[in-house]
Amino acid sequence: MSDSKDRWLSGTRINPEPIREGVGAADLIDGSFLAYNAGRLQKAARLFVEKMLTPDCWVGLSLSGALTPAGLGGSVLIPLIRAGFADWITSTGANLYHDLHFGLGLAMHQGSHDVDDRALREDGVVRIYDILFDFDVLLKTDAYIKEVLESPELNRSMSTAELHYLLGKFLAAREDELGVQDTCVLSTAYRCDVPLYVSSPGDSSIGLNIAELWLKDRGPRVDVSRDVNETTAIVYESKQTGNTSGVMIFGGGSPKNFMLQTEPQIQEVLGLEDDGHDYFVQITDARPDTGGLSGATPGEAVSWGKVDPAKLPDSVVVYTDTTIAAPLLTAYAMSRHEPRPLRRLYQQREQMLDRLRRDFLARHPG
Repeated sequence: MSDSKDRWLSGTRINPEPIREGVGAADLIDGSFLAYNAGRLQKAARLFVEKMLTPDCWVGLSLSGALTPAGLGGSVLIPLIRAGFADWITSTGANLYHDLHFGLGLAMHQGSHDVDDRALREDGVVRIYDILFDFDVLLKTDAYIKEVLESPELNRSMSTAELHYLLGKFLAAREDELGVQDTCVLSTAYRCDVPLYVSSPGDSSIGLNIAELWLKDRGPRVDVSRDVNETTAIVYESKQTGNTSGVMIFGGGSPKNFMLQTEPQIQEVLGLEDDGHDYFVQITDARPDTGGLSGATPGEAVSWGKVDPAKLPDSVVVYTDTTIAAPLLTAYAMSRHEPRPLRRLYQQREQMLDRLRRDFLARHPG
C-alpha cells in the first residue's frame, strides 16, 4: 500500500465485539460508538476525559434547552459539579428556575406530548413537551423566590453569579434543615463554589420576579457588565496562570455565545493577548447552514478568535439531543476519570477580576 493510501487508512479498524449482557455505558461507547454521530460522541467523550479533565484545564459548562425539568440536574449536572468536572457554568435562567422546583421538593411528572393543551390549561397543568406538572409548582416557586429576593442580603447590585450563589445558600440551608444534600444544581454549586452565570437574566421567571421588585425599588439589581467581566476574567486567569480553557456546550443559544465571547472580549475589546479556547465540545441538534449561533461550528468560532486555531483538531460537535448525549458523556467521565479537586472559582472572582483590570489598564492607561 502506498504511503498516500496509508495516510487515509490509518484509523482503527472497525471490528467490534458483540454487545454483551450487562455492558457498561463507557465500554459501550468505546466498543460500539464507532461511526457517524455515535463516533462523534465517542470522540467527544475521549476528548473530555483525556484532555479537558487534566489538572490544568479549566472547564466551562454551557446549558440551554429545558434540561433541569427533564431531570438532568440530578442525573448529570450535580455529579459533574461534585466530581470537579465543571469549574464554571453559563445557563439560561429557565434551567435554574426549574431547578428550584427540585430544591423545593415540588414534583415534575413524565407524561405525553400528544395531549390537548386546552384541557391541560383548564385542569391547571403545565406542559414542557412530555413533562407535566401542577400550575401550583410555578406559584410556590415564585413565592419562594420573592421571599429570598426580598432578603436584605440581596438588596443591592450584584452579578448573576452572586445572585445564584445566594439563592443556593438559602436552598442549602433548607437542605440542612431537612437532613438532605444536593437536591438541586443551585445548592450544589453553592456548596462547591462553582459560579453560575445567566447570559440573559431578564429572560426567565427569576428575572420576572426581580423585575416585579424593581417596581417597588427593592431587591437585587443585576450588573450585566460585571457578568461579562467576571466570565472574561475566569478565562483570562486560566491562560495567565499557564492553564488551558475547555468548553462543554450542551445545546447552544445565548449561554453558548456568552461563554465563547470571553475570548473576543480579551483580544478584540480589551486588547490583551490570547489565542482562544483550547478545547471545544458541543452537543446540538442545530444545523450550521441557517447561520444561527446554536449551529455555528468550532471552525467558524476560530474566525472570531473564540477558539485557538492551533487547537481546532481538539473540537467535536455531536449532532444529537442533549438528553441523550449528556448522560452518556457523564457516565463515561465517571467511569474513566477520577474526581478532580474542586477549583472553587466563585471565591476567586474578585482576585481574577483585579488581574484583568490591572492588565487592561496597564495596556490602555486613561
